[in-house]
Amino acid sequence: MSLPTPTPDARAVVTGASSGIGEALAADLAARGHSLILVARRGDLLDALAQRLTEAHGVTVEVRAVDLSDRDARAVLTTELAQRPVSILCNNAGIATFGPIAELDPGYERDQVELNAVAVHDLTLAVLPGMLARDSGAILMVGSAAGNMPIPNNATYAATKAFVNTFSESLRGELSGTGVNVTLLAPGPVRTEEPDPAEASLVDRLVPDFLWISSAYTAKLSLDSLAKNKMRVVPGLISKGMSVAGQYTPRAVIAPIVGTFYKKLGG
Repeated sequence: MSLPTPTPDARAVVTGASSGIGEALAADLAARGHSLILVARRGDLLDALAQRLTEAHGVTVEVRAVDLSDRDARAVLTTELAQRPVSILCNNAGIATFGPIAELDPGYERDQVELNAVAVHDLTLAVLPGMLARDSGAILMVGSAAGNMPIPNNATYAATKAFVNTFSESLRGELSGTGVNVTLLAPGPVRTEEPDPAEASLVDRLVPDFLWISSAYTAKLSLDSLAKNKMRVVPGLISKGMSVAGQYTPRAVIAPIVGTFYKKLGG
């Protein structure tokens, strides 16, 4: 099995493409010859990335500056994508919050559900009929090792990623033999470059350097795994450890342990 062959009309769609894993996925797909539709809120960052990728690889790169947590704005994009020959969809966009949910902004928590879960569902349903009609397609779902267990002080994020994890693996079962690949990426801490110590976030300071994995490595591993139609790819020691813990450790035991760590992130 492999990724769909690039064609002049086909597009690979990457959400959350303005930074991190999304930017790395876009760069790797362009290097493989795929023309792109890049989606994120920051149009200026997308325009700059589109120019770099076009100059480096000679592919066509379209930009859609869309807030995917906004249902009306998202509907415009899903309507367009349903009518386009989308060969690859990378559902990457996502946000996270930390701390007791009762103390967090309810509106932002709802936006998190819309972006991390509902938008993934909407975009997948928009492109899937076309992929099935062509007997060819590939969908990368960016879930998380956090979706494998209850995480106090990270409740909304963990719940949305649990949806993505289960949706991805369930959909993959439905699409067996159709020519449409589905792979779940469940990463741990990922960053593009080591931050300046003066600008390091609390997460950067709490997680040792050797446990971080790079965006470029994550993107390549993900796309290679998608080409092979692997069910799940789990890069990094933390994500592997969380996956094992989520599968084999009683939830009553694991929840307070990870909750204590995530409480620090909310502080």
